[in-house]
Amino acid sequence: MDQTLTKNTGFDIAPARLTIDTGAIAANWRSLRSMAVASETGAVLKADAYGLGAEQVARILDRAGCRTFFVATMSEGEALRRWVGEARIFVLSGFWAGQEAQIISAGLIPVLASAEQLDAFRAMGRSDPFALNIDTGMNRLGFSVADTASIASMNGRPVMVMSHLACADARDHALNRRQHLSFQSVRQAFEGIESSLASSGAIFLGPDYHCDLTRPGIALYGGEPIAGEANPMQSVVRAEARILQIRHAAAGEFVSYGATHRLTRDSRLAIVGAGYADGWPRALSGSGVALRHSLQQGGLGAIAGRRVPIIGRVTMDLTAFDVTDVPEDDVRDGRLHLPFRNRDHARRGGAVGRYHRLRTADKPGPTLRAAVCLSAFGPGTNLRDAFGHATARPAEDAAQPFRLEHG
Repeated sequence: MDQTLTKNTGFDIAPARLTIDTGAIAANWRSLRSMAVASETGAVLKADAYGLGAEQVARILDRAGCRTFFVATMSEGEALRRWVGEARIFVLSGFWAGQEAQIISAGLIPVLASAEQLDAFRAMGRSDPFALNIDTGMNRLGFSVADTASIASMNGRPVMVMSHLACADARDHALNRRQHLSFQSVRQAFEGIESSLASSGAIFLGPDYHCDLTRPGIALYGGEPIAGEANPMQSVVRAEARILQIRHAAAGEFVSYGATHRLTRDSRLAIVGAGYADGWPRALSGSGVALRHSLQQGGLGAIAGRRVPIIGRVTMDLTAFDVTDVPEDDVRDGRLHLPFRNRDHARRGGAVGRYHRLRTADKPGPTLRAAVCLSAFGPGTNLRDAFGHATARPAEDAAQPFRLEHG
């Protein structure tokens, strides 16, 4: 049974914590499936399941009933095969010479996007399944619509044709309808072949866009599918950082590198243990970053239900928040919520509102130096394999989800 994390621990071993509600991922997938009941619902797990860990997300969605997955690369597909049994795995970057062994051993389905990729795939001399990507107006990967008639007449038929909307998150954008109409001509050319057009946003555009299979990505992970509308997806990720020190600074004093922020009042500052090394963007600095004058003011945290602004520049592993207006008793809790999920936060950093990943400690390179907590895993679940350096232990109550802590 899906569960919700109810006990937050782990600040004893790390200055920051990332909590991933795996039950919410499954619930989001079921919700998206209910919106397209006449179509199959797949799932996009590229970029390590949007940074949340492909193995645990794959296992959860497999248990929920997902039977078709999409990844960006062959190596992602090879890894995914170990966790999803006989499910179909489509590789969105296509195929080129030298990947034959990966295709065959892992049973992957490349999504071919050019004549060169198609020729390379045919040179294998096998009858392995493949899909075709048709560009209907985004000018990214894909065959042109004008090529579809000649491709459709070739020997060897694809198992799926797909395209991708450029503006699916803008419900009324005229390009959505133009791409939809263009894709209908593709479907007619490949009559009887499975088709897919809708990623997260397009699922919300209605049944006309659903075709035979939908392939949600960001919405699975709690991201906003349609701009300017209330987000119906359950929140999946919560980031928190320990307050390492409360500083009292006088009006006229400066904060952080470059002395880019000068205090206009006597202030209390919460110095938290997270920075750009953890994926907390430097562009969210309250001052001292390029184009700050053209964007909303810097990023926000939250404590005791109150929004608190970043003051000065975000540094590698420390960030200052102005908590002057928060009662002192509330600040003593020792943690600060970093609400990177909402679109307003991303706009303040000049980023795309639905796409922001924090780095997690089980990956090489810069990491979120955090305790990573997952909900919805029952007692006895083996999580060590999923997180490498992570260790799993049962919560105090065995009925509670496991938590992961990085040392």
